[in-house]
Amino acid sequence: MNPPDAASTAMLDPVSADHAAATPAYRRILLKLSGEALMGDDQYGIKREVIDRIVAEIGDVMRAGVEIAIVIGGGNIFRGVAPGAAGMDRATADYMGMLATIMNALALQDALRRADVESRVQSALRIDQVAEPYIRGRALRHLEEGRVVIFAAGTGNPFFTTDTAAALRGREMGVDIVLKATKVDGVYTADPMKDTSAVRYKTLTFDEAIVKNLKVMDATALALCRDQNMLLKVFSISVPGALKHDLAKVRTGRAHTGLLDHLHVESYGASVPLSQVARVTLADPRTIGVQPFDKKMIPAVEKAIRDSDLGLNPA
Repeated sequence: MNPPDAASTAMLDPVSADHAAATPAYRRILLKLSGEALMGDDQYGIKREVIDRIVAEIGDVMRAGVEIAIVIGGGNIFRGVAPGAAGMDRATADYMGMLATIMNALALQDALRRADVESRVQSALRIDQVAEPYIRGRALRHLEEGRVVIFAAGTGNPFFTTDTAAALRGREMGVDIVLKATKVDGVYTADPMKDTSAVRYKTLTFDEAIVKNLKVMDATALALCRDQNMLLKVFSISVPGALKHDLAKVRTGRAHTGLLDHLHVESYGASVPLSQVARVTLADPRTIGVQPFDKKMIPAVEKAIRDSDLGLNPA
């Protein structure tokens, strides 16, 4: 990348920046929400303030023009009965888990209703008094009409996790990306809650995740995502604003410096935030200026921008 002037200021292509700022990066997403995410720091159950915060973020993203489907787990409820399920037939236990996801889906739907967000619950198990049966065409129509669709009861089959259900429904709904909400901000070499030396991956292939048994999702779900060329992103739902922040980087109607907040640049063998090696400014409503402190860093800055998921081309 050649600097446009002696000040070594790298300008993002105004057309590309404007396109990314005005057009959603993802038209339709699937959010995989674990049951544990709803219980906060409680041992089991649903914590009202936690579900209300999650719903507020979902509502903001939906009102910004993104179609949202959700696959929800049931661990927060099943955990309470797990001791009594010890030694139980696996299929029976799995069906109990599916019923737990239906309970969570109804609670999420009610919270969305209170937040003035229209939604529908579709269940893979027939329970017509409280939820629609899963019908692909109807689910697609709900999404197109601006409703959040909550998929409950997993795939409706024992021996398959809600992770696999997320990959399956994501493919059926034609989503642009599957966002998996967890308690950590990405995929690590080990559980960062237990191993302080765990290192976070910036990017990872599905094959690497399967071979290394990283447990970000079960192997069946990862293989389905891989085979169907679906994008998967892991983020922390425990951080207030995390979902909104990730999508907001491409959701505003004008360029803004926050688009580049998450970028890291290779500098002398280390990965450092872009803000440590360059000054980022808003040159005008359509142009972001990036001025590396050292001209030698321009190729690295250019590479970081090109390799990001923002769809921007530095000029």
